[in-house]
Amino acid sequence: MKQLALAFLAGLAAACGFQPLGLWPLTIAALALLLWLVREAPGLRSALARGWWFGIGHFVLGLNWIATAFTYQAEMPASLGYAAVVLLSLYLALFPAAAAGLAWRWGRRDGLRLVLVFAAAWIVTEWLRATLFTGFAWNPLGVALVATPPAHAARLVGTYGLSGVAILLAGMLLLVLRRWLAAAAAAAGGATLAAAGYLAGAAAPAPAGVALRIVQPNIGQQDKWRDGFEEETLIRLENYSTGGADEPRLLLWPEAAVTRPLESGLRDAGHLADVAEIRRAVAGILADKDLLLTGGVTWQSPDGHDVTSATNSVFAIDRSGRILARYDKAHLVPYGEYLPMRPILSAIGLSRLAPGDVDFDPGPGPATLDLPVVGKVGFQLCYEIIFSGAVVDRKNRPNFLFNPSNDAWFGAWGPPQHLAQARLRALEEGLPVLRATPTGISAVIDADGRLLASLPWRRAGVIDSRLPPPKAPTPFARFGNSLPLLFAFALVLIALVSGRIAAGRKGG
Repeated sequence: MKQLALAFLAGLAAACGFQPLGLWPLTIAALALLLWLVREAPGLRSALARGWWFGIGHFVLGLNWIATAFTYQAEMPASLGYAAVVLLSLYLALFPAAAAGLAWRWGRRDGLRLVLVFAAAWIVTEWLRATLFTGFAWNPLGVALVATPPAHAARLVGTYGLSGVAILLAGMLLLVLRRWLAAAAAAAGGATLAAAGYLAGAAAPAPAGVALRIVQPNIGQQDKWRDGFEEETLIRLENYSTGGADEPRLLLWPEAAVTRPLESGLRDAGHLADVAEIRRAVAGILADKDLLLTGGVTWQSPDGHDVTSATNSVFAIDRSGRILARYDKAHLVPYGEYLPMRPILSAIGLSRLAPGDVDFDPGPGPATLDLPVVGKVGFQLCYEIIFSGAVVDRKNRPNFLFNPSNDAWFGAWGPPQHLAQARLRALEEGLPVLRATPTGISAVIDADGRLLASLPWRRAGVIDSRLPPPKAPTPFARFGNSLPLLFAFALVLIALVSGRIAAGRKGG
């Protein structure tokens, strides 16, 4: 029980490396403790249990913001949010448990081999966590390193490979007192990847691009969908959007900034007039040369009479009120944008966390739209940005990514964690990322993952900036998650070779 308690505490400590705390050295130290606990486990079941309890602590603290979402849902008690965090953590902890079990099974006889197998297993299990059952990729371990030099390795091996680098750094701590040569090898491997990643993205930047303005109106979730509040929303958006220059400008509004449908399948005259009215109101805010990218909704109605579903979308709108293009969110949030097994869950009183009884339809996936003013734009709506390797149409690479989001129901921890993951997408793909959120944190992120400008959480305002240039495609941008999986395979091969060398020395 003492070892399990230590594993749980190590998991809590490891989560402190994520934002908003950002104590990444504590994450590395906690991982070193986990490696030691796994190495000292008397059997496979014990190793699995230690990894599982580490995972529980890690996810319960790191995902505490999920509980806040329930405070905005009147149909379900807020206390259910804490139960949801625990239940989700019990499931997600299976992935660190699997990594610990594999490391013990194949690496327990040698410290370096244990570290290498654990790093490889963590990469694979973290990728599986982001893939199985629609995936939940929030807070991969590598995000803790986003503001550190090792983060450059993400250009080569992506976020999941960067998580493996974090394990190698922790292994260095574990080995340094016992086997300095093995510790040096682990450190050299991580440093080499970081240096190679840095060189892979070292091309000189082009001149700054088009003028842009990001609007953060500071509209909380408690007000956003309140009856009659859409008029106040438009007033705030107008106040922060006007005052454009004579040159063409890109104006960016958050997810679902416009709560009334901008497009609709309903065909009755009164509804069509309402849709036309909201488009005119939005267009009236724009300057002559503005292009607006805004979050909004589309109502779906096959028969033209009844709404059957909706899409969570981004609309490109010009000064005339024309919709030039539309992107529909593809990776929807279970329980937020649709209710799985709706007939069963509705019958027992459960509902979606977001307002409304109509589920959203998924879009086709990453898309690049060629628009006036800015050229090729890629879109990732809110939650979609967390899925490493799945944010860009690789056959039609954009010049930047627009990530409108609504983090207003993510508590104090969710928004900075979301921003950190967006920074890693920029670093991986070599593309700038622009974020617009109603309550923060809105930001301009360059192609190196650096924050050029941002607005704090719960503060209204604007970001006036220039569109940062893209870089040449990184190795990860070309080959995606095949690279972290190849990295994991390489770590296993090195572990096998090192094991045979060690066995040969003993035999000799």
